[in-house]
Amino acid sequence: MNSPAALLKPSVFRSRALWFFLITLLISLAVGQKVQPVWTADKITLDIKQVGPRLAFVYQGKQKYLPEPLNAYQASPLHPDKLKALQAQNKQPEIEEDFVYQTEVKNGQEVKNYYWLRGKKHWSFWSLLPALTAIGLCWITREPLTALLGGILTGAALLGQFDITEEVFVPSLANESSAQILILYLWLLGGLMGLWSRMGAPQAFAEMMSRHVVRGPRSARLVAWFLGVIFFQGGTISTVLVGTTIKPLADQEKISHEELSFIVDSTASPIACLLPFNAWPGYVQSFIFVAGIPFLATEADRLAFFFKTIPLSFYAILAVFSTFLLSIDKLPFMNKQLKTAIERARNSGELDAPGSRPLSAPEMHLSKVPQGYTPHIIDFFLPLSVLIVLAIGTFVFLGTPKIRWAFGAALVVAAALAALRGMNLMDIVEGFGEGLKGVVVGSVILLLAVTIGGIAKATGGGNYLVELLGTTLPFWSLPLLLELLTIVIAFSTGTSWGTYAVAFPLAMPLAWAVAQSQGLSNPELYLMLCFAAVMNGSVFGDQCSPISDTTVLSAMCTGGDLMDHVNTQLPQAVQAAALAGVGWTIMAFFCR
Repeated sequence: MNSPAALLKPSVFRSRALWFFLITLLISLAVGQKVQPVWTADKITLDIKQVGPRLAFVYQGKQKYLPEPLNAYQASPLHPDKLKALQAQNKQPEIEEDFVYQTEVKNGQEVKNYYWLRGKKHWSFWSLLPALTAIGLCWITREPLTALLGGILTGAALLGQFDITEEVFVPSLANESSAQILILYLWLLGGLMGLWSRMGAPQAFAEMMSRHVVRGPRSARLVAWFLGVIFFQGGTISTVLVGTTIKPLADQEKISHEELSFIVDSTASPIACLLPFNAWPGYVQSFIFVAGIPFLATEADRLAFFFKTIPLSFYAILAVFSTFLLSIDKLPFMNKQLKTAIERARNSGELDAPGSRPLSAPEMHLSKVPQGYTPHIIDFFLPLSVLIVLAIGTFVFLGTPKIRWAFGAALVVAAALAALRGMNLMDIVEGFGEGLKGVVVGSVILLLAVTIGGIAKATGGGNYLVELLGTTLPFWSLPLLLELLTIVIAFSTGTSWGTYAVAFPLAMPLAWAVAQSQGLSNPELYLMLCFAAVMNGSVFGDQCSPISDTTVLSAMCTGGDLMDHVNTQLPQAVQAAALAGVGWTIMAFFCR
């Protein structure tokens, strides 16, 4: 009988991924046990309004009231002096959040300002270990499930959370964000795609477009690009809508999954920066209030400031424009991986690279139309029209796009239409179930990405990177440094919105201080440049990160391999980011 050791193949011990994971895990264990975390606190200036007898402020579109009574800033446990004293005693603060006031003298008058103190900790460079582990394993194994799990385990070791299920997964998955992912991407998206497949709707759409619009790969890619512009809600919504709509047509025209996922991803978040008639401005404006800056004084001022910076979103402009050039076969400086993918698909019809592992299962894309049911273009356009009208209509009339309403209504309409056109209930239910099976792996990856995002926030990697910046910077270098900083944060955490929450409370006061100390004649333009650098750097990092939900969804909804998508997109995005950095640096000299 073979011994247990004999059952293990020698290749297991030569695995680069295994050794990489074990080394980072051991380092995390050692750091978590031996190194005292550094505690600091964000001091966020609040735009306070009197609401009846109480003071309130708006955060993420919701009104919040200040607690009573308030501490004076000097008396807060999160005051820098008190945090330093606790650090010297190897102690942690008793609270992680405090609302305080501080009386300051301006123009000979006493003014009371209000601040939100948010405690944060980090282990300096070691805080980046969870994200580095996940990203490193993604490139070594080309398999996102184990890579994300490796990053989560490393982060849990650093935080001392050894009961992985109860301390890590349950808190991360038992919340509103995870429930939204399950409902939207597993039940509603998977069900709708499975039902569409059973109805033959994608094939009907592809045949109609082939007869009237598409005449080859170029026009098919232009349709994909145009849809990306039209669905300007941004992020995950755009990737899902564009990817699922265009995939059957793109497959028919031999467009590789790498180039299709590149178009889908690069017209998702970037277009949301350029056509921000969505939830982005309302979210971002809550982070950019700085006391004493007149053009950021009110919520209306900050929203106007957001829209004024649109022409300075150089990366977003270049990202959208480069995919347009790709669509018309005029993209200069195309990287080797993307060129190889295009040539392979056109010449051999192979839409994925040899050895690739597409995220979506065949159930999402195979047609199993039952006998006696004739596919019709209305099967595709009616549910899609309901989805789009509800998504945009709720944004216009309610101020927030109700995406789950939209997908749910589209699913109900598709099922009702199938029944009215003669499909029996068993086929409808089977189509729904096959759609769920097709997106299970992608949904699990999304949930793991959410979990590691929470781990990265808890370990303070973004906080550490932000604190590397100082105030003695040449004014012309700050926009570029903010771009690089937010790229690293968003790439390592997989979220642009999370990066905004970390970076904007530092970036805007820092930019104002630099503008005042170095006597810039146009400080508003300077703040606009720094704002655009943070917005666009975060979008770049999120768009290119293998642990980002939009990156995962772009691959999943186009039927591609995650790392093939990352490796073909990254060189093109780097070109755009580099040109954007040069543009912001040049523009900074016009602020003198």
